[in-house]
Amino acid sequence: MKQRLLPYFVHPFVWLRRIGHRRGYGVHSPFAYNFITRVIYERASYYKYADLRAEEKRRAGKESADWLYEPLKVKRLLFRVVNYVRPRTIIDAGRFSASSLYLKAGCLKSGYVGVCEPGDLFLDASTPVDFLYIHDYRNPAFASEMFERCVSHACDASVFVVEGIGYTSHMRQLWKHMRQDERVAVTFDLYDLGILFFDKKMNKQDYVVFF
Repeated sequence: MKQRLLPYFVHPFVWLRRIGHRRGYGVHSPFAYNFITRVIYERASYYKYADLRAEEKRRAGKESADWLYEPLKVKRLLFRVVNYVRPRTIIDAGRFSASSLYLKAGCLKSGYVGVCEPGDLFLDASTPVDFLYIHDYRNPAFASEMFERCVSHACDASVFVVEGIGYTSHMRQLWKHMRQDERVAVTFDLYDLGILFFDKKMNKQDYVVFF
């Protein structure tokens, strides 16, 4: 269990390096400032939070050992991002975990597809991927393949979220590759998560956010 939880305890030097990037300080883009302050840093207690927490604890004893591995702040942010984006379909790529509850609850009208292996995802040529959550930082090859399979289906409304971009050298390198992709417009590096927007009307920009 200690090995599983270790990446979520940020090294003090990482914390000090990022603290200057809190709460949108120095961000001039109205879109980025709004997203940082009203989504990432939103502290409102959504009415669903209590119900979601109770449900994940109720199911914890029945699911796999990884069911509760994600920090609560990450799961709640996933809820807020989905609530903000309101995608038609959510593709949840990675280990079965409690984050699925938060993704689904973020927008009840969104379809939901869970994918444990890249080969499980079937996309028609005309099918857009408007929301993708990739979460298996211990398997960067899986994360890379899921990104490559889905990025060609990205549209202006697409948002991809990637877990653990700062946890290992492989994930840091993969995140660099993702944000440099010419199809990606704006990115947010939260260390625990990376968030990519594909709207070509936005100027290409990369933000580091203290989370």
